[in-house]
Amino acid sequence: MIHLETPKKFQALVNQARQVAQEIFRPNSRKYDLDEHRYPQELDLLAAVLDGMNASGNGGAGAAGVRRDDRDEAAGNRNGSNLSTVLGIMELCWGDVGLLLSMPRQGLGNSAIASVATAEQLKRFEGKWAAMAITEPHCGSDSAAIRTTAELDGDHYVLNGEKIYVTSGERADLVVVWASLDRSKGRAAIKSFVVEKGSPGFELVRLEHKLGIRASDTAAFILNNVRVPKENLLGSPEVDVSKGFAGVMQTFDNTRPLVAGMAVGLARACLDETRAQLISAGMVIDYDAPAANQPATVWQFLQLEADYEAARLLTLEAAWMADNRQPNSLQASMAKAKAGRSCVDIALQCVAICGALGYTEHGLLEKWARDAKILDIFEGTQQIQQLIVARRLLGKSSSELK
Repeated sequence: MIHLETPKKFQALVNQARQVAQEIFRPNSRKYDLDEHRYPQELDLLAAVLDGMNASGNGGAGAAGVRRDDRDEAAGNRNGSNLSTVLGIMELCWGDVGLLLSMPRQGLGNSAIASVATAEQLKRFEGKWAAMAITEPHCGSDSAAIRTTAELDGDHYVLNGEKIYVTSGERADLVVVWASLDRSKGRAAIKSFVVEKGSPGFELVRLEHKLGIRASDTAAFILNNVRVPKENLLGSPEVDVSKGFAGVMQTFDNTRPLVAGMAVGLARACLDETRAQLISAGMVIDYDAPAANQPATVWQFLQLEADYEAARLLTLEAAWMADNRQPNSLQASMAKAKAGRSCVDIALQCVAICGALGYTEHGLLEKWARDAKILDIFEGTQQIQQLIVARRLLGKSSSELK
């Protein structure tokens, strides 16, 4: 198998993330899976540590690591904060995906702010926990079909609409809401606005009960004439039809490798547990022997490991390209599509290989199989990622290839 070494400057970070996964996430994984919507108090100290790492300017495993700094443009080939963040996420999700998503100030909204906010906005929102609100009752992965509106009224935008499936929506301090400035101008008019929790008209209506990632709360909101200061709009307020969806897509180019990293970490956990079960059953996993000369179960396991490695390398490539300021929209969608699908396949097949030990609550494999599905859905479903990849490879626009 191809096995790239972790850059030496990130080795300490990766080791620390693995220690957190082993000593904090794994021991509490089942506890919060069985007690949905209960806030994991164990994460407060860990979040404070990550805040310190981000404040040091060295990046880290946190959401702030995805920002593309203009100072890096002339630095040449580099391994930067996007890669370190993905490596850290892989290790933490080896421990528990739901607990990672529950970490204060490390939400997908924080990644969105870190990706496109101005220096003034970064300072103003520093230390705040931000969720991301894109999905609506009538549209999910088709973000261009958003009906939530934002109308300029003096020094404020007035937002109206409904948002569902908002990860960390109840616990977050801020919610990054996607809304359209002018629905007649299509996807080019979609912008993101930072809405403070507690704003008049911004109502949390329910929390969802989910298949997996139960440690993380998932909320639904109604926005009824919510007034948001003009300076809380992320990016340019201009509606440029020629650029289409480019502005908000920059957020996805940074966050999709993060979700792919989550899937890679969970897949690794499943494979490690399955390997241990095979070895305890007396099977020998020989990476040098032809697959045809090994037991069928071992051959199946080796196939799963190859699938995992492909997803891992695609994810690292997408993050590395972001660090080196290379357009990575294609690679981000390829990584998200491959890692999401592979994670689900690996988890389910590992459950099958381990039999009763995989299906029951004796271990964590059955939980990981439930957690895996969301990683193939949020930040764009499998079908949406394949559509984006096809458009990029064929040179087709969204109107030409639907």
